[in-house]
Amino acid sequence: MQLRASHHYPSRRSSVLADNMVSTSQPLAAQAGLSMLAHGGNAADAAIATAITLTVVEPTGNGVGSDAFAILWDGKELHGLNASGRAPAAWSLGKFASLGGMPAHGWDSVTVPGAVSAWVEISERFGALPFDTLFEPAIGYAERGFPVSPKIAQLWHRGGELLHDQPGFAESFLPNGAAPRAGERFVNHPLARSLRLIAETKGKAFYQGELAEAMIAFSKLHGGSMTQDDLAGHRANWCGTISKGFDGATLHEIPPNGQGIAALMALGMLEHSGIRELDADDPRAMHLQIEAMKLALADTEAYVGDVDHMTAVTPGDMLDDAYLADRAKAIDPSRAQNFGAGAPKRGGTVYLTAADASGMMVSYIQSNYAGFGSGIAVPGTGIHLQNRGWGFSLDPNSPNVVGPGKRPFQTIIPGFLMGKSEPIMSFGVMGGPMQAQGHLQMVLRTQLWGQDPQMAADAPRWRVTEGLEVACETTLPADTLETLARLGHQLALEEPDTAFGFGGAQLIHRLPDGGYAGGSDPRKDGAAIGF
Repeated sequence: MQLRASHHYPSRRSSVLADNMVSTSQPLAAQAGLSMLAHGGNAADAAIATAITLTVVEPTGNGVGSDAFAILWDGKELHGLNASGRAPAAWSLGKFASLGGMPAHGWDSVTVPGAVSAWVEISERFGALPFDTLFEPAIGYAERGFPVSPKIAQLWHRGGELLHDQPGFAESFLPNGAAPRAGERFVNHPLARSLRLIAETKGKAFYQGELAEAMIAFSKLHGGSMTQDDLAGHRANWCGTISKGFDGATLHEIPPNGQGIAALMALGMLEHSGIRELDADDPRAMHLQIEAMKLALADTEAYVGDVDHMTAVTPGDMLDDAYLADRAKAIDPSRAQNFGAGAPKRGGTVYLTAADASGMMVSYIQSNYAGFGSGIAVPGTGIHLQNRGWGFSLDPNSPNVVGPGKRPFQTIIPGFLMGKSEPIMSFGVMGGPMQAQGHLQMVLRTQLWGQDPQMAADAPRWRVTEGLEVACETTLPADTLETLARLGHQLALEEPDTAFGFGGAQLIHRLPDGGYAGGSDPRKDGAAIGF
C-alpha cells in the first residue's frame, strides 16, 4: 500500500502509523485498549478492554446487554466468532402475528445478549492478561465518571427523546431528567458494580447469577418473555468466515445471520464489471457499486436468516461464482434500475479494531441495534438491553421469521481482508444498513484505488435505501451528484455530521515492512492511536 495524503477530502487527519494500534469511535476506549498493549497484553486483550470501556463511554451504541461478532487473526489462522443471542423460547410467530411488525422497543424486542460471552471466549482462547485486568479502565470511568464526547451527546439527546418512557431508561440515562450535554461528566456506579461481578465470575453472574436474576425479575415485572433458562442456555460459537476475492485481496465476513454476505456478493459481481478502468471518485464507479449493492441487498433480504434455518438457499448458493457472474449481467452501466432491494432500519453500533507488534489483528463489533436499543435499562445494574428482536420478520415464508431459539438477522458485521497468506486490513463501518455498503466502499478505496485508511474513511459516502433511492453525503461534488441523477438515481442529500446515516469507519492496514496504518472516521468522536 502506497500512503497518499487525503488532501482532497474534508478531513485533515492523517493515517496513524505504529507497531501497536487501536482504532475505535471513542478516544477514551481506544486508550483503554492501548493501555493493555502497553502492559504486555496482546491485540485480543486490547480489543476486549476497548469493548468493555465502550459500554461505559458510548451507551448510545452499545452496552453490557449488546450482541457482538469478531474476526481474529492469531498470526497463523483466521477465526470468526458469532456471539449474537437467540430469541426467548416463548417467542413464536403466533405471539407477534397480530402486530403488523416486530416491536422496536420494550421487552418484546430483546433477544438474549451475547457481548459478555464474546469477551469471555476471546480472552480464554487468545488473551494474555488476566480477565479482570481488562475491566479496570471501564470500571474507573463508570465510578469516577467521564466527560461525554460531542457526537455521543447528540445521539444521547435523540435517544432520550425517544425512549424516556421505557422501563428504567430515565433512571439510568437521564440524570436530573435530561441527557448529559457534551463535556458534562456522567457517572454510572451501578454499571461499575456489574462490571466487577462479570470480571470476577468470568461472565457467569450475567448469564446464571445475580445479574441474570435482576434482568429476569425486571422482565417479569414488565411482561417480558425472557427466562433464566434463556440466559443460561446462551453460547457464543466459533463459526469461521465466508469470503470472496477481488484481484489479490480476499474479503472475509461472518456467516449469516449477519449481512456481511451482501458485501461479498457485491464484490463478487464487481469482479465482472468495468470498475477497474475508473477512478475512485468517478460517478460511473459509484453507479456500478450502487447497482451491485442493490442486487446483493435484494438477495440478502429474501434469503438470509439464522444459518441453521437457511435451507432453501444456502450461503454457498449465494456466493457461487457462476451465480454472481450471472447477477452482474443485470447491471446496466448507463442507467439505474430497481431490483427490489430494501435495506433494514438504521442502527446504533460500535466498532473497534486492534493490532499488535506480534502480528495479531482483531476486528470486533458490538451493538444495541438502534441507538440505546430496546430502551430497557435494568435498575440498579447499569445494564441496558439491545433490541435485536426487531430484526426478525413476520413473513412465515422467510428464513428470518421469528421463532423460539432463533438468531435474528443482524446488521452488525466485522470485516477482514486477507492476501494470499498474510492479513491486509482489519476494518468495519458501523451503522445499520450502511455496514455492508461501507465494507464494499472501504475495500475498493484501499485495494483497487490505493487510498490509505484515513483517506478511505474521509471520502464522501453513498447509501442505497430502497428502489432507485440513494442517500448521498453533501460533501460529494455537484457534478458527481448531477451525473448520478442523470443515470436515474433518486438522490437524497444528508449532512455527514448530523444525519449519522453513513456510519463510522475504523481501519487498521498492515504495512509491508511491519507495523500498521490506522484511520478513524471523522463522522465519529473516535481515534486511531498507537505506539
